[in-house]
Amino acid sequence: MSKRRYFLAKTDPETYDFEQLERDGQTVWDGVTNAQALRAIREMKAGDRVFIYHSMGKAAIVGLADIVGDGRPDPANPKLAVADFRFHARIDPPITLQEIKSDGSFADWALVRQSRLSTMTVPDEFVKWARLLRPHAGI
Repeated sequence: MSKRRYFLAKTDPETYDFEQLERDGQTVWDGVTNAQALRAIREMKAGDRVFIYHSMGKAAIVGLADIVGDGRPDPANPKLAVADFRFHARIDPPITLQEIKSDGSFADWALVRQSRLSTMTVPDEFVKWARLLRPHAGI
């Protein structure tokens, strides 16, 4: 079996917040148009995991979802891509962007370098760091 990969998906809580995913249980992640972000979605495979990041207000990683449907062309527009996410766990307290930046280890990560990029891969080093930071979060 291949190693689980981690991704990060940003959402504006006014559009679709993590609590809505928790209530829905599962959703099709769509609406992404940036070419680099679309590449990340196309790389997603069932069994991978995604950090859900609220981009407005107090910017933070608020929870985790399991990828249960591989990245694939969006049926509404084949130039775009979608994947299926299922609620996994809340991260409480959330991991704030301020915490990530203040650590200094992730200055090259797209989350820090490209603030407008909505979906991206997550470095293995960040996953290890997050597990230490929030050991009970199910990361």
